[in-house]
Amino acid sequence: MSNGINKVTLMGNLGADPELRFTNSKMPVANFRMATSRRFKDKQGETQERTEWHRVVVFGKLAENCNTYLSKGRQVYVEGHLQTRQWQDREGQTRYTTEIVASSVNFLGGRNKREEEVPSAEVDASQELASDDAPF
Repeated sequence: MSNGINKVTLMGNLGADPELRFTNSKMPVANFRMATSRRFKDKQGETQERTEWHRVVVFGKLAENCNTYLSKGRQVYVEGHLQTRQWQDREGQTRYTTEIVASSVNFLGGRNKREEEVPSAEVDASQELASDDAPF
């Protein structure tokens, strides 16, 4: 029997510039928000548009490339998997965040603010963080 499938494919636009951080073992980690939209007709035949916001996390060299070459509004194509993590807020309440852990990010939509292009990159999807490597 299969273990299941956890695969995400998104194409959309960044809602803000990526944020780059480093784990305790100095691994680069970039976070960014991206929006995807879909259009459909409602029961009255009117065209509606719905936008969904997604949190994306990227590791390693790909994280550094995202931080360098991506900026708010840039279109990207992301492949990865869903991951939910648990954390404590300042009041001690348990919170949960579901995000896409990207294995590849393709930079679309023309040039960025630095007016240079870089090829898209992929990371080894088998990379796992040690417990002391938590980026947050």
